[in-house]
Amino acid sequence: AAAAAALGGDDGILTRLSEVQRLVRDLEKLDPSIREQTASLETAALELQDLETHLANYVEELEINPAEAAALEERVNLLESLKRKYGPSLADVLARREAAAARLDSIENRGEKLTTLDAEIAACRASLEAAAKTLTSVRRKAAPKLAREISSQLKDLGFKQSSFEAPLQALSDPGPQGFETIEFQFGPNPGEPLLPLRQIASSGEISRVMLAVKSALADQDATPLMVFDEIDANVGGEVARAVGRKMAALGTRHQVVAITHFPQVAATASLHFVVEKEVSGGRTRSRLFPVSGETRIQELVRMLGGGGEQARAMAASLLNL
Repeated sequence: AAAAAALGGDDGILTRLSEVQRLVRDLEKLDPSIREQTASLETAALELQDLETHLANYVEELEINPAEAAALEERVNLLESLKRKYGPSLADVLARREAAAARLDSIENRGEKLTTLDAEIAACRASLEAAAKTLTSVRRKAAPKLAREISSQLKDLGFKQSSFEAPLQALSDPGPQGFETIEFQFGPNPGEPLLPLRQIASSGEISRVMLAVKSALADQDATPLMVFDEIDANVGGEVARAVGRKMAALGTRHQVVAITHFPQVAATASLHFVVEKEVSGGRTRSRLFPVSGETRIQELVRMLGGGGEQARAMAASLLNL
């Protein structure tokens, strides 16, 4: 229809060509040598007129189905809507369609996938239970031995008649720690019930128990740094000396930092630092500095309570000088 309209009409090609024909005929009157070109133009005009007639007849014979036209228009509108939502290009829309189809397939086949996952879970559970049983067997052998070793370490730290156990507490289902949990229990005195370490009230007691545990596990413990804050609180001189020796032994395998007021403990350290508070400009500051040689002896004398040559001799003996 557009082609036929372009050929015909008041402003169509044929109308303009007719004007060209008139001008060429007038020119031919002045110059007969262009007669051949005039004839070619006439022939072209006739062919275009014939084409216009055929196109007009073709358009008249076309039967446009309104339903098909509406369907095509609706589809075009749908495509434009999809491009606005998932585009901007039709390729983007098609890619989104593929992704949605894959997800739908996954949902539709969930039964089969659930069966596969159930089988994998069963296999993992069987592997977990086998490993947990092996771990339980090892724990049952190791727990009494560990408890005896820790009890021995505790005796050196002043708990002469204490009790220490490492019972296995079964779980209803195996977890990351196996079929059971282990909670160390401690009784510092005869006749007292054993309690979990977290329920021990005395910070001095819990510190010494942890020192005993660390000493028993020194060869297996990979902790690079251990800090003991006044672990010797509420103990006597001989026990303090034992605490110092235990920490010194730990220091051969780990970096040990101990905060103490006991000269018996300080004397066992390979490095000795002093912390002092000083007031300057209305503010209190803490100062940390190392001591060695005679300065260290004088610091131990101060920690012993001061005194003359006897105190100095005792400080030197603590350092095995």
